[in-house]
Amino acid sequence: MRPSRNARSTHVPLALQERGWRRGSKRRPRPLEVLSWMALLILLALSLLPFVMMLLLSLKTNADIFTRFWGLPQPARWDFYRDAAVALKGYLLNTLIVTAVVVPGVLLFSSLSGYALARLSFRGRDGVFALILALLVVPGILTLIPTYALVQSMGLLNTRWALILPYLAGGQVLGVVLCRTFFASLPDELFEAMRLDGAGDVQIYRHLALPLSLPTLATIAIMTTLGIYNDYIWPLVTISDSSLQTFTVGVTRFAGEFNLDYGPTLAGYVIGSLPLIALFAIGMRAFVQGVTSGALKA
Repeated sequence: MRPSRNARSTHVPLALQERGWRRGSKRRPRPLEVLSWMALLILLALSLLPFVMMLLLSLKTNADIFTRFWGLPQPARWDFYRDAAVALKGYLLNTLIVTAVVVPGVLLFSSLSGYALARLSFRGRDGVFALILALLVVPGILTLIPTYALVQSMGLLNTRWALILPYLAGGQVLGVVLCRTFFASLPDELFEAMRLDGAGDVQIYRHLALPLSLPTLATIAIMTTLGIYNDYIWPLVTISDSSLQTFTVGVTRFAGEFNLDYGPTLAGYVIGSLPLIALFAIGMRAFVQGVTSGALKA
């Protein structure tokens, strides 16, 4: 006797019944999942708390901070942001100029070098890549004095080139490693198919390697921008002209002008964090793709 249609439609495997997957019902969250979500929410709140407090304190005077630290600003001093924006706009512009020159150069040279080390055969290729990998373990502070002496001998101190050239050279190390690793992970059949169609290395690099490596290049661009934006020591020792100084040094000078008046200083910090927030908001998806698609495989 054949089972009726209703009987077949209501039949659920035993394994699914044990897991709670019945037709028309929802799976109840497990206690471990609830604890995991609670832990993540607590960590998120702790991570955002310093930024929220910076926003609140940037709208207060010193008297308001010392008497009502956890309270809302009364009244809110939005004029602190106006003063900070006027004082820091030149430093932000200098940082933007340096970043706009360095990042495209790093992307171009890193992708070219990574493609050559991954897809071209020449004597000493693996040795060159091993030396580049070794540079990753050298702390930047150890090369500060030699790099300063080199820049000084070239007569580039107190110019934008004193920032651009070292940043352009230093950003190559991680960029070459990421690009070479990504290009080496691509199937050989893709490159062989283009060669059979008569494409040379330039065409393969332009029409195949570059389009596929966009998430990796986005990763390199974001990390290079962060390195330039957060650097303090190198601009401090190479640039003495305030009209050429970058934001990290400029914001400390701006803080000193107010003699420990915390409101304008914190307003400057908030303004300085906005470009990085915008950068991550725009490029986070590409950054995650670059990390998860094999860009960090070694």
